[in-house]
Amino acid sequence: MEKISPLGAELRVALDGSFADRRAAVREVFPSERMHRDPTISMDEARQYTLERLGVLARAGVAAKGFPRGADDPADPIDVLVAFEALAYGDLSVSIKSGVQLGLFGGAVVNLGTARHHDAYLNDIADLRLLGVYAMTEIGHGSDVSSLETTITWDGATGEFIVHSPTPSATKTYLGNAALHGTMAVVYGQLQVGEEQHGVHCILVPIRDAKGRDLPGVTTGDNGHKGGLVGIDNGTLTFDHVRVPRTNLLDRYGSVDEDGTYASPIENRNKRFFTMLGTLVRGRVCISAGAGLAARRGLSIATRYALKRRQFEAPGRPEGVLLLDYLTHQRRLLPGIATAYALGFAQNALNETLVAINTGAVSGEREQRELESFAAGLKAVTTRFANDVLQTCREACGGAGYMSANGLTLLRQDTDVFATFEGDNTVLLQLVAKGLLGNYREAWGQLDNVGTAVATARLVGRAVYERTPARSVIDRLVATARRTPDQVSVLNRGWQLWMFSERAEHILDSLVQRMRAAKNNAASNGTVNPFGDHMIAAARAHMDRVILESFVAGIEATQDPVAKSVLNQVCDLYALSVLDADRGWFLEHNMMSPVRAKALVVAVNQRCSDLRPRATALVEGLGIPESWLNSEMLRDA
Repeated sequence: MEKISPLGAELRVALDGSFADRRAAVREVFPSERMHRDPTISMDEARQYTLERLGVLARAGVAAKGFPRGADDPADPIDVLVAFEALAYGDLSVSIKSGVQLGLFGGAVVNLGTARHHDAYLNDIADLRLLGVYAMTEIGHGSDVSSLETTITWDGATGEFIVHSPTPSATKTYLGNAALHGTMAVVYGQLQVGEEQHGVHCILVPIRDAKGRDLPGVTTGDNGHKGGLVGIDNGTLTFDHVRVPRTNLLDRYGSVDEDGTYASPIENRNKRFFTMLGTLVRGRVCISAGAGLAARRGLSIATRYALKRRQFEAPGRPEGVLLLDYLTHQRRLLPGIATAYALGFAQNALNETLVAINTGAVSGEREQRELESFAAGLKAVTTRFANDVLQTCREACGGAGYMSANGLTLLRQDTDVFATFEGDNTVLLQLVAKGLLGNYREAWGQLDNVGTAVATARLVGRAVYERTPARSVIDRLVATARRTPDQVSVLNRGWQLWMFSERAEHILDSLVQRMRAAKNNAASNGTVNPFGDHMIAAARAHMDRVILESFVAGIEATQDPVAKSVLNQVCDLYALSVLDADRGWFLEHNMMSPVRAKALVVAVNQRCSDLRPRATALVEGLGIPESWLNSEMLRDA
């Protein structure tokens, strides 16, 4: 039974938000035996452990919780999200293998297939009897999915499709389950029917027989040892005119009948393409959640160690000073904890948005675009944070942090790739920027009227929270701060929100104006390439704003008064740390005086001091029981 302080328990409930009961239920039944693999085992042993461990989780009802098992058994999006998060408590190879199997392979069958595919495959996918591969990425094409080279050609003479890799660069690569365990793949390729090309579609292609041998026309390969996630059997696939039954085409958005007639409910090819990819947004939501959990694990290990480890004697403290009593160490870890809370509340908001759209509670093209932009931005921000903070945690534990038995190096290795799979972070931030401008072509057309464009930019910039109860609270706080800007403290929440908002809107406004100037320049080639750095800055500023507003909404929903008070201090530390890190920008743009900029440093130090006595409760609130951290130094220190 986990021992947890009353404050830690209340902080955990607050951070779990509207999913608190379901997350607690999953923690209760989570099988904690052998949840972490031995970091010294070989790649082959790690792959076998990962497969076996996923089976344990499946039999415990954790891995496939909420996953549908047929056409009459719809998915529960809440349980699916909570289940994936829970897997990140343990070995990340296991969580990612589950993501490949259920989220990518299974998700493609669910979202792009129809009832006959659901009934034929979903039960076996959920029970791991059918292990699958998600074959999208090619050697020559990663982010540029629309240019994939693999072909899916209709053969009217036999009523089959022919799947083929026409060039070496069409080889599918970096595919989980492809090297060893997968027996079927969801293959993305260009659909050709007669003389007409219909763009990217996907089809189910058997790749191995029951004995694990490649089927005729299929060549599998092994990507080999990686810098992390070695328990995943990533590999390659090539196809040499492989014949596949017509019914294997996942045809929710594009079908070919027995006579070879193509039909789609979405006439426009580009819209059809983005609709197909949009159905898979859950993958980015899950990766964001997994990265957030990995960061929480690292922060929990490093903070608990800092509460045990002593360094140097001090007056009145002959036994030595605890690491976390040093301000420099507090500055290392406590802002990271604050950011982990902030990202956790933002993840809750993203999960709730996904659930609302999946259940039909909210519908519309605009809402779908907002979800895709939110998911892309939070995935980029959270995975970047996880990589950065895990390095900080490793260093904060000195030589002990470098020992494999203490859990940080394996976490750091396994989260590295999170920055590039399910979308490269830089590309995803560009997508966020384009979303802020609205539909890009539409925004380009509005640039002749910069005032209209700026107004539109501001409207889009606040879209995520404009329909929530927190919106009125945020607007009221900001309005109050605006009335007396020189009198409010940097600890004033309205002032913090205002600064985040002003920065996001100013960067977006100036981006619009630069684009307008380029459009009027005859020498301009009309591409977004010259604005890449500006777009990334706009996306990051926007996401900072969304995350802070999510934090404010989470605090508003917190019932326990003590937890609410502590969370307000944590929110201060998050907001002030972000402002402090970018105070040069605020000074350059005359949005902050030098005196106020210096006050940020003092305020960050003060909040670190205020939160130091709450450190144990804060990491308890992050949701990972100490016994699940698998860190030898916490047992020995």
